[in-house]
Amino acid sequence: MFYVYCIKSESHPDQTYIGLTNNVDNRLATHNAGQSPHTSKWAPWKLVFFVAVMTESKAIELEKYCKIGSGKTFAQKHLIA
Repeated sequence: MFYVYCIKSESHPDQTYIGLTNNVDNRLATHNAGQSPHTSKWAPWKLVFFVAVMTESKAIELEKYCKIGSGKTFAQKHLIA
């Protein structure tokens, strides 16, 4: 099982990050420990949502969709806000 997840910075609430993992709890801990260069400066993070996907290829497609265009708009309006 793979997960597309979204986290939001607790110290800078306008900062969000969407990613892909096979272990949501461990990945959130990694972000909060400052071990991800893309998110370290806005820690701590809280989990906003995650979606379970059966295959890695479909999870990659969903992650990309949530990061661009209409998918980003949808995520911001319906899942993050």
